[in-house]
Amino acid sequence: MAMRAVWNGQVLAESDDTVVVEGNHYFPAESLNSEFFSASETHTVCPWKGLASYYTVTVGGEANPDAAWFYPQPKTEAEHVRDRVAFWHGVQVETV
Repeated sequence: MAMRAVWNGQVLAESDDTVVVEGNHYFPAESLNSEFFSASETHTVCPWKGLASYYTVTVGGEANPDAAWFYPQPKTEAEHVRDRVAFWHGVQVETV
């Protein structure tokens, strides 16, 4: 089943290879439309996944700070989310 992440009328990512963790679809990094993403300085810590990094999503001149997150070096238990990105802050994840 293919999934798509959409915000502000643009497809941010689309893939039939997402991994679902805690209700969030993690998309392969290569499925992202990179023109909409810029690195954020934000970091958070998950006790079992590790240190998360974030992207700000910008579409049509409108920014959605920290709307996407990923784990560059996940802990062993979360290795399945390495090189994958998940979304929140109004980004719609839907079945294609």
